[in-house]
Amino acid sequence: MQSWRGKSLWLALSASWLLVLLRVFPLLRLAVPARPWASAPQGWPHWLDTELLPSFSQPGELPEDAPQPPQAPRGGGCDWGACFDASKCRTGGLKVFVHPVAGPISAAHRKILASIESSRYHTASPEEACLLLFLSLEVPAGECSPVPQQWNGGRNHLVLDLHPAPCPQTFQLGRAMVAKASPTADTFRPGFDVALPLLPEAHPLRGGAPGQLRQHSPHPGVPLLALAEERGRWRTAGTDPSACPWDGRCEQDRGPEQTHPGGTLPNATFCLIPSHRPDALHFLQALQAGCIPVLLSPRWELPFSEVIDWTKAAIVADERLPFQVLAALQEMPLTRVLALRQQTQFLWDAYFSSVEKVMHTTLEIIQDRIFGASAHASLLWNSPPGALLALPTFSTSPSDFPFYHLQRGSRPVGRFSALIWVGAPGQPPLKLIQAVAGSQNCAQILVLWSSEKPPPSRWPETPVPLTVMDGQRKVSDRFFPHRAISTDAILSLDGHSSVTTSEVDFAFLVWQSFPERMVGFLTWNHFWDEAQGGWGYTAERANEFSMVLTSAAFYHRYYHTLFTHSLPKALRTLADEAPTCVDILMNFLVAAVTKLPPIKVPYGKQHLEATPPLVPGGPEPQPTARDCINQMAAGFGYMPLVSSRLRLDPVLFKDPVSVLRKKYRSLEKP
Repeated sequence: MQSWRGKSLWLALSASWLLVLLRVFPLLRLAVPARPWASAPQGWPHWLDTELLPSFSQPGELPEDAPQPPQAPRGGGCDWGACFDASKCRTGGLKVFVHPVAGPISAAHRKILASIESSRYHTASPEEACLLLFLSLEVPAGECSPVPQQWNGGRNHLVLDLHPAPCPQTFQLGRAMVAKASPTADTFRPGFDVALPLLPEAHPLRGGAPGQLRQHSPHPGVPLLALAEERGRWRTAGTDPSACPWDGRCEQDRGPEQTHPGGTLPNATFCLIPSHRPDALHFLQALQAGCIPVLLSPRWELPFSEVIDWTKAAIVADERLPFQVLAALQEMPLTRVLALRQQTQFLWDAYFSSVEKVMHTTLEIIQDRIFGASAHASLLWNSPPGALLALPTFSTSPSDFPFYHLQRGSRPVGRFSALIWVGAPGQPPLKLIQAVAGSQNCAQILVLWSSEKPPPSRWPETPVPLTVMDGQRKVSDRFFPHRAISTDAILSLDGHSSVTTSEVDFAFLVWQSFPERMVGFLTWNHFWDEAQGGWGYTAERANEFSMVLTSAAFYHRYYHTLFTHSLPKALRTLADEAPTCVDILMNFLVAAVTKLPPIKVPYGKQHLEATPPLVPGGPEPQPTARDCINQMAAGFGYMPLVSSRLRLDPVLFKDPVSVLRKKYRSLEKP
């Protein structure tokens, strides 16, 4: 018994000394986790060899012992909710005021200012604006552009910086957002800043060069790889993994060098781009060429990464695994290669081919943040024609736009609204109203009365509702998104037009199969006039055409929204001054969106006599029409019209079969 008591006392004293030692020397704590409390999170214990753990695990792989407080975002804790007041933007939409620029500016900055001032976002009043744009100019090394007087701590400001060199800390951003060319990933604030592409000085203001992709699938004569080198150069490379094409220290010959920087785009299937920021210029070149960018662990934020899904157009690879990367590129299925190359062409044309598109994309991203749930869906950003041509003020559902029906495997249902524009003095279009009202597909007839002569007090009885609206005496008023239009399909008619019920029914049936295009009866064609050094067009009936007259044409009502809210005001004013130009402008708009020609349907010869001449004394276009098409081509930055030789006729059209077997018999009458 005595021995047992002595041992117990000795054990108690030893335990007491051990507890004292653990309190005094916490570094000697054993790696034995204590029993956790029911409500406390169980973490990992502190190990004695903590400093050795990074050698065996990646940072962040093991959780901390206790929950850490949330880290403030980079840039002084600024994010969208804390540093931007969106209340001023929700009433009047996104309005942008540009602070006056002091001192000389470069050609690139002039293009930026011109693209914003001609857009629907611009306002000349800082009180009306909800976003104030400050242009950061290029200054000597070690300095930054001084902030404007109305800085307000940077709140609701966007600092536009096109220079990849970082600005010193003397420039206090405060609460301002930054739209910077190829920013580094460690300084970029996701959801607040905007990553821009690195634009060359010669980048066009509007329009831009089209994509250069001609062969979608790999061609035997086209190299598989192109390697980005210094000063915008490219070098084609072989596919031998031992050559290590991006190492720069390889002894093997890597192919001929393309020595003209910026002039010759890479001619390859994949473009290997290193991780340095100056190589961001190669990124745009690869997109334009249709060469799939292979980004070797990029250290910069990809442009417009907030809305663009770059996994559909580019490949991010690890430069430390050259053999595996080359093998993966060689074994990539051709269907995947085709999809990636097509997406590069879409992204280049939609968002990067001009300074105007780059700036409008930047502002559209900010507007999406303001609208929140009512902004563009990801499909609208990453599918043709792109978010810049799918206005969220019209709809946020892809099914409401005319150019997503084919992607979704659907076609528009329902009937059409006939919009008859009466602008010239004369008799009311009573016969035209009766012919259109006889169509089983007609839902309503809207008469837009823009003539100085008052409309008649009585109109004919029709089986469909007939509404008379007072116009504003402008030709472009016929393309205003009138709320009275209740259908997706619009049959645009002139008061002097003449069509039959069968012609209307068949044209509507054709439009239902091609809802993104214009379907019409009378056509014009454009051509390049070498003698005059400009564009011209003819109204003669020929095999080739590129425009249909809106005096009798079907199209989707969304194009009224685009015409009113997307086109520059100068072009709409030009159309009002020259009535012939309005047909050209609508065809320009639809062709720029779809990249497709219109569709012609049969039109009886007896109607041509009823069509009024375009100018007194002859059927030729107005004298200002040639100037009109050239001014519009300059306004768009390129010629969007596409010529076609396709005309769709009914089945059994003029076939020597029984008339009873034909659905549109009246179309064949002389």
